[in-house]
Amino acid sequence: MKTLAEFKASLTAEQPDGGLSVLLKSLWYDGKGDWHQAHAQVDHLGDQASAWVHAYLHRKEGDIGNADYWYSRARQTRPNISLGEEWEQLVLHFL
Repeated sequence: MKTLAEFKASLTAEQPDGGLSVLLKSLWYDGKGDWHQAHAQVDHLGDQASAWVHAYLHRKEGDIGNADYWYSRARQTRPNISLGEEWEQLVLHFL
């Protein structure tokens, strides 16, 4: 999978592509509307990239304090864009 369009098209499948990274699997589950499964993919990880996805998920959840903690761990700033735009930016970054 190399493009955002291909990634979005894969959301019609029942399971994520086996070749996706854990970060893209998290974003895939989120794209399918399964926040809990998306969160489960990154909740136990401590690296900077995982923290960025984790931050986005808590922002989506509405827990801004927790989101800001994870943005800080990711060395990112909470963006002033829509959740949909952030999701797309994350997918593109990790593709």
